[in-house]
Amino acid sequence: MKEKRNILIQRLLTVVFILMASQMVLLAQVEDLAPMDSVAILEAKVDSMLAGDTTNLPMPDELAPIVMNDTVKIKVKRDWATWKPNPQKALWLALVLPGAGQIYNRKYWKLPIIYGGFVGCFYAMTWNNMMFKDYSQAYMDLMDKDPTTDSYNKFLHLGVKIDDSNKDRWIEVFKNRKDKYRRWRDLSFFVMIGVYAISVIDAYVDAELSQFDISKDLSLRVTPAVINNHSTSNPLESSSFGVNCSLNF
Repeated sequence: MKEKRNILIQRLLTVVFILMASQMVLLAQVEDLAPMDSVAILEAKVDSMLAGDTTNLPMPDELAPIVMNDTVKIKVKRDWATWKPNPQKALWLALVLPGAGQIYNRKYWKLPIIYGGFVGCFYAMTWNNMMFKDYSQAYMDLMDKDPTTDSYNKFLHLGVKIDDSNKDRWIEVFKNRKDKYRRWRDLSFFVMIGVYAISVIDAYVDAELSQFDISKDLSLRVTPAVINNHSTSNPLESSSFGVNCSLNF
């Protein structure tokens, strides 16, 4: 049992290392992406540079032009203060690779939560599946008539033996245990799917919320209002005065 646990831990560490390496590669690619804003300003500066006007040349920290065969290649430095993620892109990245949407949204603190959930579910699923196989084999050995198949003895306490007087009770015990570990294995699989779905939804919703313009002006305005109830044709009799309240946020 101890050897199986060590093998399982080694496999988990291998999976975690592969996932971390994939995330590092993706993070490096995302950091190198350039935004598509300020196109008009960049074109004006390039035109001035090609015309020989050195008074309007871009600063080194703004552009990195490389002239090759009468073409200008410009690398724009991303302004992270004004950058907004694309919800559709965040959704597809999260669908392809769990946690990629959070990296694209620059919410790195969510990665340990997501991968912790995946690793925990994978460990629970693998462990319960291993216990299910062991108890299933012990249950089949107990049910057959072959005395050489006695794998169930490793689950018994010291000094406990199975004979005809208690065989039916132990058969029921092993049957219940294998069914229990099978249910827990299946539940771990569905929980892993739930963690994946939550990571995708979180990446999309987080990117959508970043597009909202949240103003610091939280003000309540109270103005007089005339309410017309259309009870009569006379506007003086069908109108009443009230108060209109509006909240800006």
